[in-house]
Amino acid sequence: MKKILSTVVAGTSAIAAVIYLSGYGYIFKAIGINLKKGPVTPSIDDEEKFPSHPVPNLHPKPWEKDEKYNTGILSESVLKNLKKTRASSLIIVHDSKLVHEQYWKDHDSSSLMNSFSMAKGILSILVGCAIDDGYLQSEDQLISSIFPQYKNSRYGKFLTVRHLMTMQAGLDWEEEYRHPFAPNSKQYFIDDLADQAFNVDVKKMPGETYEYQSVAPQLLGLALRKAIGKQLSAYLSEKLWKPLDMEFPAKWSTDKKGMEKTFCCIHASPRDFAKIGQLLMQNGNWEGKQLISKEYCKKLLTPTKANDAFCFTIWSDDENEIKHRFFYGFLGQFVIMVPEKKMVIVKTGFYNRLEVDKKLRPLQVKFLVDELSKMI
Repeated sequence: MKKILSTVVAGTSAIAAVIYLSGYGYIFKAIGINLKKGPVTPSIDDEEKFPSHPVPNLHPKPWEKDEKYNTGILSESVLKNLKKTRASSLIIVHDSKLVHEQYWKDHDSSSLMNSFSMAKGILSILVGCAIDDGYLQSEDQLISSIFPQYKNSRYGKFLTVRHLMTMQAGLDWEEEYRHPFAPNSKQYFIDDLADQAFNVDVKKMPGETYEYQSVAPQLLGLALRKAIGKQLSAYLSEKLWKPLDMEFPAKWSTDKKGMEKTFCCIHASPRDFAKIGQLLMQNGNWEGKQLISKEYCKKLLTPTKANDAFCFTIWSDDENEIKHRFFYGFLGQFVIMVPEKKMVIVKTGFYNRLEVDKKLRPLQVKFLVDELSKMI
């Protein structure tokens, strides 16, 4: 028995050594974090698992409630869909008033939930703010003007801010979520995001093809942080959280060096996520103040030629009878903007098997737009 135990221990130690020396040591960190602090997979409740920067608000202002607030009854088909996809919240705003809100799984209006990739769209908003403020020249500014090492790259010297926002960067990165050795898994738990991002080559000419790559917004975040000379969380607070009178302070997860995870992980309340959707529905204007230029808002929400389902890290659907735009995060996080209905929908959840259309848009978004529009 002792021989068997010794063999198992030796074998396990050898495997652990191989994993560590192969550059996958972050897996042990992931196991340790998850065993100590909750679910063993990424979750919308990951707020306490990682270090973070605060995103302070200033003058909390709740949504004005519509006179029909929470009097509408969700249809059986909607309730069934939300149950199947393990929804944690649903917010409906119509004509700038809160019409419906509902929470599940021990969440409430103050719960901070993980944005996952919705953060990519928020990052693109901050790019527009940085252009307005003069920190960036335009969305077509070369990344090499911020990080000179890209001047020596065959294709990297052509890489622009726009390419990173539209997922046309041509990076040597395969988007993969299904196993712990994938680059996305490493990105979620790694201690040094800059080291990972800068070691991803530009393998082909930027701007030629669409390929969704989560390392692109991380590189963009690094460039934006250098350009503005401050933490992105502070800039997010300055440009959105304070001017929008967000109800609750948010948190932005970071690596161990304090760099924000700009591919994901802004933790905020569903009500506050809804204000971001409402801001874009109003072309960047909030209570008479132009927080983002109208020109940039139009660009932000215009589909690209390479993929007409994708804008500046915000998704689009002009094929549906009711056209809409939406932020989309892992496990089914959505901020959906429906201009013709003057409606914003926020839905958060825990479901990793959402069906998608041929352009990889989750069918649940179209379903919610069509069904919830009937309530308005």
